[in-house]
Amino acid sequence: MPEGQVCSVALLIFDLDGTLVDSRRDIAKAVNMTFRDIGFPEKPDELIYSYVGDGVRRLIRQAVESEDPALLDRSLRIFEGHYLTHLLDETRLYPGMGSVLSHFQAKRKALATNKPILFTRKILRGLGLTQCFDLIIGGGDTSNLKPHPEMILKVLHSLKVAPTKAVMIGDSLNDLAAARAAGILTCAVGYGLGDPASLRAANPHFFAETVADLKVLFA
Repeated sequence: MPEGQVCSVALLIFDLDGTLVDSRRDIAKAVNMTFRDIGFPEKPDELIYSYVGDGVRRLIRQAVESEDPALLDRSLRIFEGHYLTHLLDETRLYPGMGSVLSHFQAKRKALATNKPILFTRKILRGLGLTQCFDLIIGGGDTSNLKPHPEMILKVLHSLKVAPTKAVMIGDSLNDLAAARAAGILTCAVGYGLGDPASLRAANPHFFAETVADLKVLFA
C-alpha cells in the first residue's frame, strides 16, 4: 500500500510515549534524580530521550551503563518512585492529538505501550484519556514487550478485530516490528522521539509527519 494512501481501518492502536504524549522531560527528570540519589553524574536530557521505548528496565540499564543486577534493581526502584511522583509535571498530549482522538471517536482505539501499566494508567487518568480507549495494555500486562507481537495480538484477540483491519501508530522501530509480526498495518510518526529517517527507511505502510496527518491517512 503506497505511503499516504487513505485507508479504512476498524481499529487504531496507539503507542504512548512519543506518539500520543510528549513525556520526555518528566522521564529525563526522574532519571537524573535517580542519578543524584545513587551518586552518578547527570546526563543530558537529549541522551536520555534516546533510551525511551524499550521498557523501563532497559531504559535504566542504558542510563547507568551497567549490568550489575544489584545496581540495576536499586536504580530501578529509585527511578520508579521519582517517576510516579513526577510523571504528570510536564507530560502533555502532543498539540492537536486531542482533535485526532475526537475525529476518530467512532472508531475503536487501543493503547499498546512498553511503559509499565501503573505509570500508563496514571498518565491517562491525569490527562483525562482513559475513556478514549477500548483497551489499554502496558508493560506487565503481557510476558513480552514490543517488538514482540504479543501486545498487539492480545489487542486483536480481545477486541475481535481482524489483523487486516488494524493499524499500529508509533514513533519507534519497535512499534513497526511488532505490528509487522502481528500482521497488521504500520504507521510511523515523524514528530515523536524516533528518528524520522530511520522510520522512513523501515518502509511503514503510512508515515505521519505531523499529528494532523493522522486525520487524513485513515478514513
